[in-house]
Amino acid sequence: MKLKSEQNSQPLSLRRNFSWTFFGNLVYAGCQWGMLVVIAKLGTPEMVGKFTLGLAVTAPIVLFSNLQLRVVQATDAKQQYQFGDYLALRLITNLLALLGVMGITFAGGYQGETALVILIIGLAKVIESVSDIFYGLLQHHERMDRIAISMMLKGVLSLTNLSTLIYATDSTVWGVIGLTIAWALVLIIYDIPSSSKLFGRMTSQVDVSGTNEIIKEPPRTLKPRWHRKTLIQLAWVALPLGLVMMFISLQSNIPRYLIERYLGQRQLGIFAAMAYIQIAGNTIVSALGQSASPRLAKYYVVANYQAFRSLLLKLVGIGVILGGTSVLITVFAGRQLLTLIYQAEYAERLDIFIWLMISAGIGYIASFLGYGITSAQYFRIQLPLFISVALAIAITSFWLIPAYGLQGAALVLLIGAIVQILGSVVVVTHALNKLSTQVNKV
Repeated sequence: MKLKSEQNSQPLSLRRNFSWTFFGNLVYAGCQWGMLVVIAKLGTPEMVGKFTLGLAVTAPIVLFSNLQLRVVQATDAKQQYQFGDYLALRLITNLLALLGVMGITFAGGYQGETALVILIIGLAKVIESVSDIFYGLLQHHERMDRIAISMMLKGVLSLTNLSTLIYATDSTVWGVIGLTIAWALVLIIYDIPSSSKLFGRMTSQVDVSGTNEIIKEPPRTLKPRWHRKTLIQLAWVALPLGLVMMFISLQSNIPRYLIERYLGQRQLGIFAAMAYIQIAGNTIVSALGQSASPRLAKYYVVANYQAFRSLLLKLVGIGVILGGTSVLITVFAGRQLLTLIYQAEYAERLDIFIWLMISAGIGYIASFLGYGITSAQYFRIQLPLFISVALAIAITSFWLIPAYGLQGAALVLLIGAIVQILGSVVVVTHALNKLSTQVNKV
């Protein structure tokens, strides 16, 4: 008979992991969206613009510094690195990220409340990235329930803090201070103790090929491991993914920089508020993708072509259905949704909203293909792909946004989504052909 502690350390089924991840992401994303709604309801479009500008400036820097270590950790089926390696590297890159945010803030000429918002959001994102490393450990062992609980706590607490402080002070600065405090509390009170309790030393059973192979893991410790050669090696492996995430972030943020430059923070607030509604679809995509990634990685490692291909096609099919449904809802009820969620002035640009949802639908499919590419550990090939997407967006942004305003910005995102999905199909096809070749050789 298994001890209770041993039972609690066993991986969950894919269905249970998806359920936990879905609800965790749903609550968290809903609370993130709720913060935007609160600012729109209690404040002005300018305040929304200031908040989203802070996110836009910090996101590429922090995402690059993260190096997608959570994904590398979760798909490390051969267990080449210890948790302490991931944590140590994350702490180093976090410090560099903070310095980068400070440098961009002052080099960009941001001043006053806008500069404060950017700097505080940068600090909050760095705190969140530490939690993300603990999530990677839990995800590797397919315990998405612990991650989901953390995300729900973080979402509710951050929404409560931000709403309360903005209502009391009418200040975006105090709102993001409340957000930062919430994320720090969840890291200290839940994330670290939860991981410590669940993973000290353990053995996990991996059964991806019907062999019931037992993999003995190295000793687990929550302390960073400062082994220079290992950290350099890990950083080199993850560097392409960090660059990929930076370029992915730039895809959505380059248009925002130019909207703020040419049209002002008010128009940025309106555009960002509409674009943020696609978070509902992204919640489902993230839940499924994160839950399926460890399984996809194991299928690819053991050259199980049929299982890998079948699971990936199911994910892509869900992306098609999700995207189509989002567009239909937007066409028939978009104006009412914008008025209900935000204010009447946001609903005046329904045409922008429709184009944004079309690009989002294409992006859902591309994201699922991206999970397949990453699970197969095709890291470096993603870099030229997303550089191409970012370049396409940058070039069209400088052309379309000054000429056509918000409509041009929406078309820019659509062009970027099309370029991404075409490139992703090419990479996935290559990965499947390589896997098929390995199977035929056997």
